[in-house]
Amino acid sequence: MPAKAGSPGDITRRELYFLNLYRCLEAVVYASLVFSPYAGEWVRVSLPVLGQVVAVVYLLVAVLVLLATDRLRARLTEAISVALVIDIAAAALVLIALSGHAIVPLMLLVNLGITVLLLPRRAYLFATLAGLGAMAPTVAAWLRGGVPGQAELGETLAVVLAYVVVALLLRYVGGHMRATEDLAAQREVDLLNLEQINDLIIQRMKTGVLLVDAANRILRINESAWHLIGNPAPNQRELGLVAPELSRRLYHWRRSGKTDQTAVALATDVPEVIPRFTRLAPNDDTNVLIFLDDTSLLSRRAEELTLSSLGRLSASIAHEIRNPLAAIRYAAQLLAESPDLQAEDVRLVDIINNHCTRANEVIENILQLSRRERSRPESVDLNAWVLAFVEEYRQSNDLGGDYLRAVTQNRTIQAMMDPQHLQQVVWNLVQNALRYGRQPNEPARVMVVARLAGDKGPPLIEVIDRGPGIPPKVAAQIFEPFYTTHEYGTGLGLYLAKQMSEASQAGLEYVPIAGGGACFRITLMPAGVLLASRTAPVTP
Repeated sequence: MPAKAGSPGDITRRELYFLNLYRCLEAVVYASLVFSPYAGEWVRVSLPVLGQVVAVVYLLVAVLVLLATDRLRARLTEAISVALVIDIAAAALVLIALSGHAIVPLMLLVNLGITVLLLPRRAYLFATLAGLGAMAPTVAAWLRGGVPGQAELGETLAVVLAYVVVALLLRYVGGHMRATEDLAAQREVDLLNLEQINDLIIQRMKTGVLLVDAANRILRINESAWHLIGNPAPNQRELGLVAPELSRRLYHWRRSGKTDQTAVALATDVPEVIPRFTRLAPNDDTNVLIFLDDTSLLSRRAEELTLSSLGRLSASIAHEIRNPLAAIRYAAQLLAESPDLQAEDVRLVDIINNHCTRANEVIENILQLSRRERSRPESVDLNAWVLAFVEEYRQSNDLGGDYLRAVTQNRTIQAMMDPQHLQQVVWNLVQNALRYGRQPNEPARVMVVARLAGDKGPPLIEVIDRGPGIPPKVAAQIFEPFYTTHEYGTGLGLYLAKQMSEASQAGLEYVPIAGGGACFRITLMPAGVLLASRTAPVTP
């Protein structure tokens, strides 16, 4: 993947390219010094053949390195280091051929500085090599038997010192430059990630959000707003064409500063919304943010708050009713024990006891709904659990002529569920099936089935009866609180069963049966999946 403009990789390529281009210029200067017929007036060439060969070879190498700039980036450190060694060797040989010249060490100083900036960790090595190269003419003269003058030695030492100082300074500067580049690159990545997160949050918001410019063109729009204005085509950006009423309200707001708070449907078959407008900057109408509040969501939230308040109020009232109801029932029991009680009064006492029992069931359901005990899931063997449940139910209830049996599988079925909640849910479903799941003048036939939904599907518990079934219109509302079709029902049994199931990450649904009958299916969480989800580490 190519580096983006302005990235560290792109800057390194530019630096390397200009270094290689400068090397070509340097080789041209060396060739001019040793080949020019006018150079002899101000340059003393003591070894012309050496100088000419070195200049030609160095020029060819410089051109080849320039052409191979992109390939050299694959091994950047080695390429830059080898190139600097070649620069130092060429400069040393040219200095020997020219018996020393000030322009050659100065040009080499540029090579050294750029290389140290690119590779700060090798600054000492590069400075040492460059210093040895600058000392080459002095050493060569000494080997030929000459004695270098004090001025020549002073110039050489000054050049060596300059190399060391420049290398140390640029090493420090280069390190800070790289640290700054790395920090800037990290900040850029963080900003991009933050921008992506913000875009994702805005796109997933339930509130519609549009950004409109001064010409009423839509600059940005999230998914909710796109649905609320009727799913326009992506190329339709004119607000006046996409949502004329919204455009009219925006114009009115820009003119008067007042917002029309009445709900409006901006397209066919979409919910009504309440638009809100705000400026990105005070007194600047260039860009305006439009928020579309879905009135159906607001109504749903208000309904949830109302239900929550009613639940707390109902629990408080139920708790207050419990004590006088217990007193009424106790008084009825004492009255039933009276020896002077007539037969007609006995019937009235029975009515009191029956209605006290029914009222107590309502109170218990309401209190159970308000408590909402926390689920404590554990691994359950559904086959063994269903067999034990049916046996316990038979021992606790007189079935008479009704029929209740367990249906299990030959394979082990493990599921995660709170056993107490599961007991209450299935007990409620079995009671409903025995009470309502029967044909006229026939006994009830109920099965509690434990099975898997397919070979690899989730574990299921189904309570199946062979009664008349549930009409579709009624089936759509049976899990709503306080909905019942029976004159003595509370409408809380199935609602509580669904709430308990969802607390254990399970699902409860009604499934009609072809040919008659009803099936209430509890879809449980496989034991291994839930355990894995608990123990798996959270990754960003």
